[in-house]
Amino acid sequence: MGLRNQVKTEQRRLQVGSTTVRYEIAGAGKPIILVHGLAGSTRWWTQNIDVLAAYFQVYLVDLSGFGSEEGRSRFVLNQAASFLAQWMDSLQLERANIIGHSMGGRIAAEFAATFPQRVERLVLVAPAILPFGRGYTKQSWGMVQAIRRVPVPVLRMALSYTLRTGIIPVLNLGRKLFTTDILDKLAQIQASTLLIWGEYDTVVPVAVDEILHQHLHNYRFAVLKGAGHVPMWEKAEEFNSLMLDFLLDP
Repeated sequence: MGLRNQVKTEQRRLQVGSTTVRYEIAGAGKPIILVHGLAGSTRWWTQNIDVLAAYFQVYLVDLSGFGSEEGRSRFVLNQAASFLAQWMDSLQLERANIIGHSMGGRIAAEFAATFPQRVERLVLVAPAILPFGRGYTKQSWGMVQAIRRVPVPVLRMALSYTLRTGIIPVLNLGRKLFTTDILDKLAQIQASTLLIWGEYDTVVPVAVDEILHQHLHNYRFAVLKGAGHVPMWEKAEEFNSLMLDFLLDP
C-alpha cells in the first residue's frame, strides 16, 4: 500500500515556548487533531487525511523530537498532554476532536482527562495506556513480532525517525511508555470515546480493553480483523469508516 492521500496539506511551524512545532492543516470545518505514536510523524496518517478533510479541518502535529529535523527539542512523555494544550492555545483552538495512536493514544487520553472541556470526541487507536504485566523483554518481543505486519512504507518511516531521533532515546521512551500507566486518570474523561484495535496487535494487545472498560465511561470498542498495531494503514477503508461513523454520529 503506498502513499495515497490526494488532499494537499499546508505545512506550518509554530513557536511554543522554546520549541518549534511542525504541523500540517487540511480541509475545513470543526477541528480534529491527529497525534502519532512512538517513532512516528504526521505521515502515519496519510491513509486517513482525505476522508477526514472532507468533513473537518485536520491538524496533524509532529510531537517534539519526532518527525521533522528542525526544532527537535527533547520529548518528555508526562509533559506531552500539557504541551499539546499550549500548542492549541497558540492556535486559538479552544476545543477539538482528537485521535491518537499508540503513544499518541496515551497522550490524547491524558489530555482528555486533564482538559475534559477541550475535547469534543476522542478516538484512541491501540493506546499505550498501561503496562501489560509481562515485562519489558516480552513487550519488546511483541514489538519485534509486530514488524511482520507493519506496511513497508510505515516501517521505513519508523526506522528513519528512530535513527533521526536516536535509538537510545527511543528505547528509553519505549521502556517508560510500557512500564507506567494513567489508569487513575481515565475516569476524568468526559468525551465520547472510540477505541480501535487491530486483531493481531502484539504491541498493545486487544485484551487491554478488559481493563480499560473498568475505567472509561461512554465509549465504543471495535476490533479490525486482520490488522496489527497500525490499523489506520493496514485496514484503512474499514478504519476510516469506523472513524466517520463515530465522529459524525449526532
